[in-house]
Amino acid sequence: RKLDKNCTIFYNSGHVGPQIKETIPSNTHLELESLPSGGWGYMHFPLTVRYARNLGKDLMGMTGKFHTSWGDFHSLKNEAALEFETSMMLAMNAKCSIGDQLHPRGRLDKATYDLIGKAYKKVAEKEPWCEGAKAVTEIGVISSEEFAIHGMGSRTPEAMMGVVRILQEGGHQFEVLDSESDLENYKLIILPDVIPVNEKLKQKLQNYLGKGGSILSSYQSGLAPDGKTIALSELGVTLVGEAPYSPDFLVIKGALAKNLPETELVMYMKGMEVKANAGAEVLLQTNVPYFNREWNHFSSHKHTPSSGKAGYPGVVKNGRSIYFMHPVFSQYSKNAPIWCKQLVLNAISMLNPEPLVKHNGPSGLIVALNNQEAKTRNVLHLLYYTPERRGSDFDVIEDVLPLYNINLSVKNNRKVNTVKLVPQNRSVPFKIVNHRVEFTLKELNGHQMIALS
Repeated sequence: RKLDKNCTIFYNSGHVGPQIKETIPSNTHLELESLPSGGWGYMHFPLTVRYARNLGKDLMGMTGKFHTSWGDFHSLKNEAALEFETSMMLAMNAKCSIGDQLHPRGRLDKATYDLIGKAYKKVAEKEPWCEGAKAVTEIGVISSEEFAIHGMGSRTPEAMMGVVRILQEGGHQFEVLDSESDLENYKLIILPDVIPVNEKLKQKLQNYLGKGGSILSSYQSGLAPDGKTIALSELGVTLVGEAPYSPDFLVIKGALAKNLPETELVMYMKGMEVKANAGAEVLLQTNVPYFNREWNHFSSHKHTPSSGKAGYPGVVKNGRSIYFMHPVFSQYSKNAPIWCKQLVLNAISMLNPEPLVKHNGPSGLIVALNNQEAKTRNVLHLLYYTPERRGSDFDVIEDVLPLYNINLSVKNNRKVNTVKLVPQNRSVPFKIVNHRVEFTLKELNGHQMIALS
């Protein structure tokens, strides 16, 4: 500051999470360093930006032109990958930064800036529908990064990666929060797997429920900090202890069975045994195996099958709260059982039956709804790119595959006069049904913005 009172300052640690709140006054803005091929992966940026954009600072996403990471001289990222990464920054309301490193000769590489130029040309065309935009969301996720327990102090905790994946694949509009965040603007708060509830957070969640909110909690979330009791009685369960069997099996039936077969499905990671309190409803029961596969009992290659005998409650509903006994979010991050995702999405539908956005596209379709208040319009971003593990080190994006005839439904409380593809400025036929704007996108090639004015 002695040299320049107006310079911008950001202290970089390669990740922006809840820990930055201690030093955020020292930063003039936030830079979200996240090179997918450089160790961050394609889920790091959507996790980080959904937290950082609520901290009241100007922010930008940062990727690189490199095939791998910093210092990878004479390499180029695939054009489709760079297009996706910058488009995702725009959809998440971040500015764009593409990093390069200067050769010791001090000369820029023409091929590098041809590549960067192609990406920025598309950014420039899209900017008018991104300037001043704010996310429109209805789900808040409490971040486990805040709590340095259970080995969850990393920048990409399994539970957080799992919940971001599930919500993104389900088309939901959400933010990542911490225990100090205001909860009142959200219809649903999710406590993924390992969120301890102290007295302060307990009061906040109880007040939130008292004003009509809903909570989805799993595994050890909702326990007191000592891990011995359920702090949040509104979950409708009493803790017995660690589940005595693992794996055990959820018996799929009833309200949570949508898009799933009515059968027993394995839950690989050990859960918490609970009892349902009076008035609570057991949505799914567990069956237990014949025995745990240990030194004195053996069964096949993987785990012991179900004995068909009932064990303990698997999913419990109490008013506007639903509790999963298993770490469903960490499990989805680990090996992505589709039944874990579908059970969570079904539970969300029970608590919030009319989400902001609905679509019939594939689970890889990313949808983000933003509002430009000054322009009196909402802008819906659709992105479809397919990261693939073609080499053992990291995922790559090489091809942009088109999608056709995507049916979309957007909840909108204001009158909508026009629906247009932008920046193409092409009108789209639409209809209003029960305060929802319904229309069909005939073709999607990578990234498309749709303005609802």
